[in-house]
Amino acid sequence: MTKAELINYISKDCKISKALAEKVLNSMTHNVGKCLRKGDKITLTNFGTFYVSKRRARTGRNPQTGAVIQIKARKVPRFKPGKQLKDWAS
Repeated sequence: MTKAELINYISKDCKISKALAEKVLNSMTHNVGKCLRKGDKITLTNFGTFYVSKRRARTGRNPQTGAVIQIKARKVPRFKPGKQLKDWAS
């Protein structure tokens, strides 16, 4: 599903304009990112949890040259689906 298709679903389901649905979706994604940047965790009951995880520094390999490279430690966004979302998917 594309962003445009999701906007159409939101628009029809909530009986609002596509422009307003797009603003709502953009606001949601922007604010999730903003909260994760601060290190906050976002839990949406029956849907899932967005959180930040730390990835350790490690050694990797360049697939083109085979050269060994050092990959820096970093923080990455994660999502853990809730029970209801898992049930919907199965």
